[in-house]
Order: sequence, then C-alpha cells, then structure tokens
Amino acid sequence: MTKEQERYLERFAEFEKGAPANGQSWLRPIRRAAIARFSELGFPTTRDEDWRFTSVAPIAQTPFRLTRDERVTLAPRALEQFAFPGLDCSRLVFVNGRYAPGLSALRPLPDGVKLASLAQVLAADRDLLEQHLARYADYHHDAFSALNTAFMEDGAFVHIPRGVVLQEPIHLLYVSTATAAPTMTHPRNLIVAGEESQATVVEDYVSLGGEVYFSNVVTEVVVGGSSVLSHYLIERESTQAFNVSTLRVQQGRSSSVASHTVLLGGALVRNNVHPVLAGQGGDCLINGLFMATGRQHMDNYMKVEHASPHCDSRQFYHGILDGRSRGVFHGRIIVHKDAQKTDAKQTNRNLLLSEEAQIDTKPQLEIYADDVKCTHGATIGQLNRDAIFYLRSRGIPEESARALLLFAFAGESLQRMKVEPIRKHLEGLVTQWLPQGKLLEEAR
Repeated sequence: MTKEQERYLERFAEFEKGAPANGQSWLRPIRRAAIARFSELGFPTTRDEDWRFTSVAPIAQTPFRLTRDERVTLAPRALEQFAFPGLDCSRLVFVNGRYAPGLSALRPLPDGVKLASLAQVLAADRDLLEQHLARYADYHHDAFSALNTAFMEDGAFVHIPRGVVLQEPIHLLYVSTATAAPTMTHPRNLIVAGEESQATVVEDYVSLGGEVYFSNVVTEVVVGGSSVLSHYLIERESTQAFNVSTLRVQQGRSSSVASHTVLLGGALVRNNVHPVLAGQGGDCLINGLFMATGRQHMDNYMKVEHASPHCDSRQFYHGILDGRSRGVFHGRIIVHKDAQKTDAKQTNRNLLLSEEAQIDTKPQLEIYADDVKCTHGATIGQLNRDAIFYLRSRGIPEESARALLLFAFAGESLQRMKVEPIRKHLEGLVTQWLPQGKLLEEAR
C-alpha cells in the first residue's frame, strides 16, 4: 500500500469516529466496503487505459484534510455573482461541502417533491434512499467513486414523484472558500425522477478563494419511464483547484435525458459522464464545452451504455485550448448484445489557440449487436483563415473576427441548452473567458 493510500485510510478512521450513528447504521458497511476497495485499487495511473492521458499525482500527493469541523460564515451578497439573472428558482447552497440553510432559498414546490440536503434525509428517511443510494456509481472499479462513497455525508437529494412537472430549475451551488490548508470535500447527490415527470437540475461549482482544494463529486440520477430530465454541470472554480466529478444516469423505458457540461476553471479537472439506457426506447444527449488556458488540464470521459433496444444517443463535445493547457476527450459507446436498433453518434471538435496547447481525443465503439447505426468522429484544428479573411473583408478588425468565430464555435454547444437564463449566463462567462472578450461584447 502506498503512503497516499495510508493517508486516506487514516482520514477515514477519523471520519468514521465522527459520523452520525442515529439512522445511519445501514451506511457503515457500504462506507467500509468502499474504503477497502479504494485501498485495493489505489489511485489510477497513466498505465490504466481510461487514464492514460491524465496523471492524478498532484491529487494523490497533496495531503488534503476534511473540512467537517470548520464553520464558515458568508454574507448572501457574496453569492449574488453566481445567480442566474432573470431566473427565480429553488437553490441549495453548500459551503465547503456542507449544507448552508441560511444561504439557500426554497421556493414552493409541487406536492410530493422533496428537495433537501442528503445529511438531513440520511437521518430521517432511510427507506427512500436505500433503494438507490450507492446502487449505480461503480465504486468497485473506480477509485474516486470509492473515495466518495466512503466519505459521503452531505450533498443534495432531489425526489420528483410520478407525473410531476417542475417548471423551474433546481440550482445546487457548491462554494469553496479560503482555508488554512488544502482541503477535500466529497459531495454526494442523488436525483430520482419518477415516471412521466419532468425537471431540470443545475450543479454549479465555484470558488471564493484561490487556494488549493479537492472536490470529488458523485451524482447518481435515476430516471423513470417516460420522464424527461435535463442536467447541467458548471465548473468555474479556482485555477488551483482539483475537481473530479462523476455523473451516473440510470434511464428507464422511453425516458429522455440531456446532460450539459461547461468546464472553465480548475487546475486538473476530470469529468465522467456515464448514462445507461436500461429501458427500451430511451434517448440521451451528452453535450459539453471545455475551455482551458495556462497549464490547466481538462479530461472528459464519456461512457454511454446501450443496454436495451431502440435507444438513441448523441454526444457533442467542443474544446477550446490556449496557453500550455491540455485537453482530453475519451468517448466510449458500448452497445450490448440485446440492444438491437441502436442509433448512436459521437462528435468531438477542438480548437487549439496556441502552439503549446494539446488535445488527446479517443472516440471508441464497442458493438456486440448486429442491427445498429453508430458513428464517431473527432477533429483538431485552428481558426479558419478563410473565415477570418471573409470577416475582415466586411470591415471587421482581425481581433474582433477571431472573437466572433471563437464564440460561434462555443455557441454550438450553448445553443443546445434550452433554459434561456442559464444559457445567457453561460454565454457571458464564455465571453469573459475569451482573450478578445471585450471586443466580442462591442461587436455583438
């Protein structure tokens, strides 16, 4: 066992001593099984095929500590910058991994809808959780999911009963603040959408300081038959932060899921998206935009499993890389033996803005059925010189022309996001990120 693994075992022993006992005894064997599995797996290395382009040594070698004993007081106005203008919705706020009721805002919800922190539900409603929590995220084979499962204590719980349609999105805001030493949090989210329901959930990860910390997130989503769910992941943390997020989706018959991701911050970011189309006639959209500069490293791992017949999936991921940053896209489509009449498409497009930026892209198909339609493709390039020349010939300065083309490239991903206030807010964040952002605002 490595020194890093021993350090996490020590942290777990401390965590288990302070874990609430009332109503949570059923979790103890799950947590212990998860930490035991982590001790066997260890951190992944570049010798592991799914991690061949990403070294997690900066995470493994940093002595992170838990934040559970710290209490941080924030004024509500400190979070105003993270709100979506023009959108009134229920919002759960978590500060350094712990629910902050004073900063949260719960609007009236339809009967039967449950929106609460996981810590509250763990203590009060075991029956609702036990049938889903830790049933889908694969901690037996993934070290980071194992760590999250071992340390899971708080996060968001969303339950939408059968037939309920939520008109407003649910906003889950995770805020990290300045701390005296590197810290780690393990948010655990569980979203259960009953049959014939509709909802939109936004996970938003932000920083109020520039310190080093590690956020290791697992979100399990269960979507019942004929339901429609849109999930957004927005990561705009400090450029010193480490973020590993795993979205595991279990889809029922004729369900529809859209996963939208925008990655802008972080020193090392790993984004795992793993939907399983377990019911016949389901469809999913996996749409993402990642933008890196400096020495940022952003790794996107998509694994779409077609387990039933007559299911459709679409993947569209765009990357923009500047400075000495590095991006990774590894997309797998797995079509199981019984998943006949599958229709799957995967597209990854990337722009490199500097000679030192780098992208590794690996589209992959594994097909075990014989009546399917599957395609994949990837492109890597720079801004089109002819397009720049065309805009310049219309009187647009070169820098403004470059800004317009970059925004149009990013906008292809943003336009697939149907909630207008969220899309408009993300357009503003993308504009601020672009090197010619001010010129773009003037041109628009």
